[in-house]
Amino acid sequence: MLGGAPDVDVVGEAADGREVPALVGALRPDIVLMDIRMPGIDGLAATEGLRRRLSPPEVIVLTTFNTDEHVLRALRAGAAGFVLKDTPPEEIVTAVRRVAAGEPVLSPAVTRQLIDQVSGGPGQALRKTLAQERLGTLAEREREVAVAVGEGKSNAEIAGELYVSVPTVKTHVSRILGKLGLNNRVQIALLVHDAGLL
Repeated sequence: MLGGAPDVDVVGEAADGREVPALVGALRPDIVLMDIRMPGIDGLAATEGLRRRLSPPEVIVLTTFNTDEHVLRALRAGAAGFVLKDTPPEEIVTAVRRVAAGEPVLSPAVTRQLIDQVSGGPGQALRKTLAQERLGTLAEREREVAVAVGEGKSNAEIAGELYVSVPTVKTHVSRILGKLGLNNRVQIALLVHDAGLL
């Protein structure tokens, strides 16, 4: 499927989660398409390990499982996408392209679950308080950018809304990620949702 895409190079394949760290270290891929269910180390643990590295690859989790626990754990670990295996092949290739371009990707069913999860459930009050405290460490403009990211806006849309340049928005996003110890825009959006700012 991926080999047929002219703009995608498949540089390696791991048979189980234990092989992932060494292969990623040797081959240095831009994106890892990660299955959750693998022998040895599962895909969620492998994702967590990869995203703790310096200059980690982006990770798209591809799975038949879309339970709340799996979705949230993958996204909180820093996965840039969560795609179900019943997604049509051309949409999986599109997901790879979108993540390569810096856009997060979620299957529609996963998006619905995520909205349900962040809008209620046990521990919501504590999550909200902790998220608000973390976002409170940001400068006012950084908070505005974080909320816009949480609303799913692109850098160009945020720039137009705040009357700044796209490079300025990118700088704010980078500062937000650094200050909050996050890996990507999906994690910013989750934090903004948890804080109840949308």
